[in-house]
Amino acid sequence: MPKITFIERDGTAREVDAPLGLSVLEIAHRNKIDIEGVCEGSLACSTCHVIVDPEWYDLLKEASEDEEDMLDLAFGLTATSRLGCQIVITEELDGLTVRLPAGTRNMMNT
Repeated sequence: MPKITFIERDGTAREVDAPLGLSVLEIAHRNKIDIEGVCEGSLACSTCHVIVDPEWYDLLKEASEDEEDMLDLAFGLTATSRLGCQIVITEELDGLTVRLPAGTRNMMNT
């Protein structure tokens, strides 16, 4: 079973199983990782924003224009920021490491 490591806001690393075909957001929710995901993966918010470890970033599929638009609203955006709902686990991503940003910006509740 592939694995993913989440670096939580307090710096704690949590390695969890990452079933093939599930998104980083789905895996986070299954493991009670503190990623909000308000729009449930419909690309209507940026609350599942994660910061991908630079060594893994180039292995990801390129972000769509819709994802880029939502990332523009993300709190603490970095050069390796992605939406967790758009990263789907493949064999190639076994060992992926993502960091949770310091906070989120929920535009759906405003």
